[in-house]
Amino acid sequence: SFCITGTLNRPRKEIALTIKAAGGKVVSTVSGKLDYLVAGENAGTKLDKAKRLDVTILTESDLASMLD
Repeated sequence: SFCITGTLNRPRKEIALTIKAAGGKVVSTVSGKLDYLVAGENAGTKLDKAKRLDVTILTESDLASMLD
């Protein structure tokens, strides 16, 4: 499962569709069940929470590499 936060180069909707097309699930909240947080600039409280919960944090380019 993936959560998207912060300012990214591509629209969130486009990133979410790419994740779903690859078989991933996109959620809106950070929890202990979350696998990945895709974090852009100014990610804020979701990034802080993901770090506390030891969720894997990806940049937009990390995500692109993973999905290729």
